[in-house]
Amino acid sequence: MSTRRKFLYTSALGVTGLSLSPFSIKGAPNILRHFNKPNSKINGVQIGCITYSFRSLPDQSAEATLQYVKDCGINAIELMGGPAEGFAGMPESPINRSRLFQLGGKERRGETLSQEEKKEFDSLKKEAEAYSKVVAEWRAKTDFRKFEQLRKMYKDAGVSIYAFKPSAFGKTNTDQEIHYGMKAAKALGASHVTLEHPADDVHTRKLGKMGEINKMYVAYHGHEQQTFTFWDTALAQSPRNALNFDAGHYVAAGHTDMMELIQKQHKRISSIHIKDRQTPENGKGNLPWGEGDTPIPEILQRMQKNKHKFPASIELEHQIPEGSDAIKEVQNCLEFCKRALT
Repeated sequence: MSTRRKFLYTSALGVTGLSLSPFSIKGAPNILRHFNKPNSKINGVQIGCITYSFRSLPDQSAEATLQYVKDCGINAIELMGGPAEGFAGMPESPINRSRLFQLGGKERRGETLSQEEKKEFDSLKKEAEAYSKVVAEWRAKTDFRKFEQLRKMYKDAGVSIYAFKPSAFGKTNTDQEIHYGMKAAKALGASHVTLEHPADDVHTRKLGKMGEINKMYVAYHGHEQQTFTFWDTALAQSPRNALNFDAGHYVAAGHTDMMELIQKQHKRISSIHIKDRQTPENGKGNLPWGEGDTPIPEILQRMQKNKHKFPASIELEHQIPEGSDAIKEVQNCLEFCKRALT
């Protein structure tokens, strides 16, 4: 306790000295600017987080999301569309999305929907189609200054936005919406937008060309369909097409050449998602970090050794244990990264 008191006392004296000194002290403004702000850049490796990780928490506003990120000690993020577009004034969705996804998943798995479920599913799809038109109209008239305000709010809190993931880049979105998404990303300070790979060469070519126009990288995310050559066509189509590689899903797909892939594509990787999944032989589970088969320490140490500049995004997808929450689990993931890199 005496040591702690001495530390706090001398720290207070130091800050007071900076404020009272009649002389200019080189570096003092920079020290004060970063005082009490998060920092998750560990020995040269930028650890970030996709804000999808906080989906279980009740408040999904931009302000609440920022607080979640700060509480975790994270200083750089991949921002989902919801918090940012809500901040910018996008009309709220009236749709029960969880139910829509539940019924859609049941249909995709080939499970039989009851008559009541079919009726409900059709109704939800019509609602979603109508809402998508409302969103498209709103996006066409968006004031990008709101995104700039959000960027400043996050920056003032010590958090930068390196990627943006709105639902604006699908095959059913208009060209105007795609341009909007890239312009919004630029206003937020992001270097790239992210989306699920559309499995459509025509669309990846289109997005790449639109990325060239907007000077924005388009990074494609994959799940268990990822392979060593998964991104090759898109990368050949445009210098603005890139990887949003998912290390956990790659392991769950049964591949053992991850390090070779990172080495081959490191110049085209905009960001990677980190989670701890098991191999097919072990069940493909999504587990707390350190319990699965994803070589997370090796990935981070490779990034450190080779001085790769792309960020590694924590993506919380494992079951949150009883008594914990998303913030505590992301904190645990960050601590895991610190141990791997120090």
